[in-house]
Amino acid sequence: MALYFYYAMFAISLVLAIVYAYMFHKRFDASIMMMTVLVPIINLAFIFMGQAKLIEEAIVALRFTYLGGCFLLVAVMFLIYNTCGVNIHPVIRGSIILVSSAVYATTLTIGKTNIFYVGMPDLAFSDGAAYITNKTYGPMHTVFYVMVVLYYLATLGVIIYSFFKRRQVPRTVLVLILISVTVAIFGFFGGRIFKQSLEILPATYNLGMIIYLIVAQRLRLYDVSDSVIDSLVQKGDTGFVSFDHKLRYLGSNETAKAIFPELNNFVVDHPITQYEDGKNHIIPMIEAYKANENDSTHLIDIGDRFYQVRVEPLRVGRVKRGYQFFITDDTDREKLIRLVKTYNEELEKEVEAKTAGLVEMQNRFVMGMATMVEGRDNSTGGHIKRTSDVIKFLADALYRGQYPGIDEEFCKNIVRAAPMHDLGKIAVDDAILRKPGRYTPEEFEQMKKHAAEGARILTQILEGAANTKFKEMAINVAHYHHERFDGSGYPCKLAGNDIPLEARIMAIADVYDALVSKRVYKDKMSFEEADRIIMDGMGSQFDPTLQPYYVEVRSQIEDYYRSLPQTE
Repeated sequence: MALYFYYAMFAISLVLAIVYAYMFHKRFDASIMMMTVLVPIINLAFIFMGQAKLIEEAIVALRFTYLGGCFLLVAVMFLIYNTCGVNIHPVIRGSIILVSSAVYATTLTIGKTNIFYVGMPDLAFSDGAAYITNKTYGPMHTVFYVMVVLYYLATLGVIIYSFFKRRQVPRTVLVLILISVTVAIFGFFGGRIFKQSLEILPATYNLGMIIYLIVAQRLRLYDVSDSVIDSLVQKGDTGFVSFDHKLRYLGSNETAKAIFPELNNFVVDHPITQYEDGKNHIIPMIEAYKANENDSTHLIDIGDRFYQVRVEPLRVGRVKRGYQFFITDDTDREKLIRLVKTYNEELEKEVEAKTAGLVEMQNRFVMGMATMVEGRDNSTGGHIKRTSDVIKFLADALYRGQYPGIDEEFCKNIVRAAPMHDLGKIAVDDAILRKPGRYTPEEFEQMKKHAAEGARILTQILEGAANTKFKEMAINVAHYHHERFDGSGYPCKLAGNDIPLEARIMAIADVYDALVSKRVYKDKMSFEEADRIIMDGMGSQFDPTLQPYYVEVRSQIEDYYRSLPQTE
């Protein structure tokens, strides 16, 4: 009867291994694969032990059963650490595996030395199956017990800590793993305590495997980036093409092939030097990237479409193994930028002729661009006009107070530049920009890109502008108005006087307007509350040297907001 039980457990473990192979995904934790391989081997060892006729045959099988205590618990421990986001240093991870291997190596001495078992155990039979009895444990068996208990406690400790302290770790997975490892420990020590002839470990290992397969499937559901990547790689808007260091073609997704049909003619593992498109287009971009990794973006026009191609290293783990191209359709933005640039070049020619009318036209155009961007954002109606007016109040106060670096030209330029501070939002997806509520962390990371994007667009729009001081100021206002004086802002985490003065001034106007204005996710604050936040932020968020000038015009600013229609 016992032998049939072992056969059944082995058959179940094979079925579970097949289920795992069917479910397998490249992002599954390697620890689960290790369990899937070890459990059938251990269960097969129980069959061989049950069929043994001689004690020597049973001992050979017995040695394989100790794989569970030495390595299965290690796999479970690594799985829960990875799931909980607890990093184990590679040296420590390697040391754990080395210790387990060393302890397991001593099991190979059973029947030969007294290190693991003292003397030779006996072979007994019950229900038609053999089992080992009269075992006297040696010193290394005690070490083995200590190691098993320590692995269990290390796993249990992380589970308990994560359950109460880490909100982003799935509780269901923690409970499932806790159940499986506890059942396995019970099966392991229970069989030794009660000394029954029928080993229950195969059943506990199979139960654990069932739980781990459930865990593997659940972890894929929790991994949002994993599920999104799977859908985007083949059917998203971004094309992917990969090459190794020897410039051999590795593959591409359907989006890339649709953009560049010639990729359908490329043969995997063949050098791209065999193809005209490879020699004329791909290799020059790779060479440019190798010469300057910061210059990794290229613009390609195909017909009436423009595509941005970004070259990045192809990584396998931490090792760079080649090059990967990311291809996105940049037509709408590029046409707008080129249109604006062309218009700006024509405008600059007239400015050089000192035509006052065209200077005014440029101002109107910039305001129009800013208004167009503002029109896409549900939460900032009238924001650019209000912040521009507040900027004028502050700049005038600084000029009157003879603040270093402030002159009439600075005041004029900063008032002209203020409407451009959010121009980068033109590159933010409408789904994020028009969201009627607070952003998720991922959405906020996308929104934060508008600062650098605004600087990039303004660099192109204002290329060749005669007024270089205005150009620099406009770019600085767009790029750095979300930096904080203490260095915790974005996108560059500048601190103190490293933040351009115009951006430090813009930050006060921008935040003040956000506080006293109604948004879809909040009501407007009172002037007193807004003033308290601004004053509390002096020295951390804002430049403290600007405080007296803000205080000087505070009542003027409040009177200005009171004069605005309630709809604003």
